[in-house]
Amino acid sequence: MTEINWGIIGCGDVTEVKSGPAFNKIDHSTLVAVMRRDAAKAADYARRHHVPAWYSDADALINDPNVNVVYVATPPSSHADYAIRAMRAGKPVYVEKPMALNFAECNAINRVSCETGVPLFVAYYRRAMPYFLKVKELAESGAIGLIRGVSVQVHWLPPSAYADARQPGWRVSPEVSGGGYFHDLAAHQFDFLEYALGPIDAATGMTRNQSGLYTADDMVVANFSFASGALGTGSWCFTVNPAQRSEQTQLIGSAGTLTFSFFGGNIIRLETAAGTEVITVPHPEHVQQPLIAQIVAELRGEGYSASTGETGARASQIMDWITG
Repeated sequence: MTEINWGIIGCGDVTEVKSGPAFNKIDHSTLVAVMRRDAAKAADYARRHHVPAWYSDADALINDPNVNVVYVATPPSSHADYAIRAMRAGKPVYVEKPMALNFAECNAINRVSCETGVPLFVAYYRRAMPYFLKVKELAESGAIGLIRGVSVQVHWLPPSAYADARQPGWRVSPEVSGGGYFHDLAAHQFDFLEYALGPIDAATGMTRNQSGLYTADDMVVANFSFASGALGTGSWCFTVNPAQRSEQTQLIGSAGTLTFSFFGGNIIRLETAAGTEVITVPHPEHVQQPLIAQIVAELRGEGYSASTGETGARASQIMDWITG
């Protein structure tokens, strides 16, 4: 494969800035078709982003001879169906995160990739973003000594959480998302923590729905351990007072502490006996572009993607351990 011609299934919000424009900003990569069940919205997206073709039927996009790679950007409940259909048609797939509703569905997708030999990638784009690569570099370099512990805290009120309790969005509908805001956000966190620190070999947790606004859990606490011997704790609360919003992750080492944010900024704080160093690493305009560039390179035989179907399934397995 020399020229990568992308088709998007589900050209919704995530594709407007995070991913969609990036496909045309990478050498040998072009966005040639989009699909959304709402034909008017598909046509509007194609017009605004200068995409040559649009569809309201997924099979029409998958079977478009001009499309040779499919990006599945729908909610998780349809990831397995669309990804498997595309791979059965011989087209590599880049699927949004979390990879599927649960670990069992991730395994089903991966089995088809193995059976067909068709490549599969997952949108855990923090594996390629400069900010997170700097965190990984600092952790691996021994800047804070041996990693002893990890502390994850996400206490915030998502903007849509209380918008209309009678009509909650898909992210808090477990049958569509696999869970709630925990599944939406913690997926990124566990994926990157494994990438930076090695495999998580056990995890347990407790969950509650404290607000009663929707069926998904809005409070999750967890303990987890790494094969390296490091231990981790996490707290995710989505019903806090907006003024008490906080989100940070700390890597606690034998010689210092590394503090960073998954969702809220571009500052890394390195604290050791020598003092405190504040490191700023800007985010790219399109946060998925570095990972998409890796995928394009792999499909062209020029490199490798850090995020695959096998690595992508791990975050779902860890969340299953925690939430049961």
